[in-house]
Amino acid sequence: MPKGASFRGALFSFAAAATKTQSLFFVASAMRRQYNARMSKEVDTDKVVRQHLEMEGFFTGYVIRGAKARESAEPLHPESQEKASIPGPSSNAAEELEAIAAEVRRCCKCGLGATRTHGVPGEGSPNARIMFIGEAPGADEDAQGRPFVGRAGQLLDKIIAACGLKREEVYIANILKCRPPDNRDPREDEVFSCLPYLQRQIEVIRPQVIVALGAHAARTLLGTEKSIGQLRGQFQEYSPGLGQPTIRLMATYHPAYILRNYTPDTRRRVWEDMKKVLVELGLPVPDRGKG
Repeated sequence: MPKGASFRGALFSFAAAATKTQSLFFVASAMRRQYNARMSKEVDTDKVVRQHLEMEGFFTGYVIRGAKARESAEPLHPESQEKASIPGPSSNAAEELEAIAAEVRRCCKCGLGATRTHGVPGEGSPNARIMFIGEAPGADEDAQGRPFVGRAGQLLDKIIAACGLKREEVYIANILKCRPPDNRDPREDEVFSCLPYLQRQIEVIRPQVIVALGAHAARTLLGTEKSIGQLRGQFQEYSPGLGQPTIRLMATYHPAYILRNYTPDTRRRVWEDMKKVLVELGLPVPDRGKG
């Protein structure tokens, strides 16, 4: 990543107008930190194998308390029960998401439209209770047109599975819908152009919890300069726009960061964050054990 990619104090003033199909609530967070390369140019095969085995041991091997625990789980908070009674997304939510995806694939609002291989709109359930939102597609995502399909995506899949969920039950997206060249930091104009697509997806899905993966995603969604260390571990509030209720947001480390800093402490912190998400949703927290 270029060392000069730094946007100090650049926060956009939002312009919000509540409409039926789109909330134009523009927030562009300042992008200050370098985002180190997600993979070294020369892959250490032994390290990859070792990390894979460690991931299997840490993010698998959990058992749910009771065969029907998820079906019978009661939300922890009264407001969760109240929210559960609110009708989910409209029956044409899938069509709305596909319409947004088609726009993304045609989009040339910024320079990334000329350098991408594929746009990466996002994927998952239109009725998802959890949205995972990262920073931007990488090389594997650009090649396939799908979010989180490389090594970081494989780790995200394991984290989702460790929560007792399936990838198709959640929704996965990014702040940017196209890959920045050389995985550099997103630029202000790119965030400004791309963010409305994500905001519309959030409006259609109406998740109960957003999990922001990494500092860039968390800062952009929250409009803050705080570090990921300051944001993670506690719920924040994401504002979708004027006249709309806020959405609970949990910031945690990006899977690519976990791979670069593969320590028991980093993995423990991520798992602690995810357990809080499960509790917030009234879902059972898996026990770590042998099946």
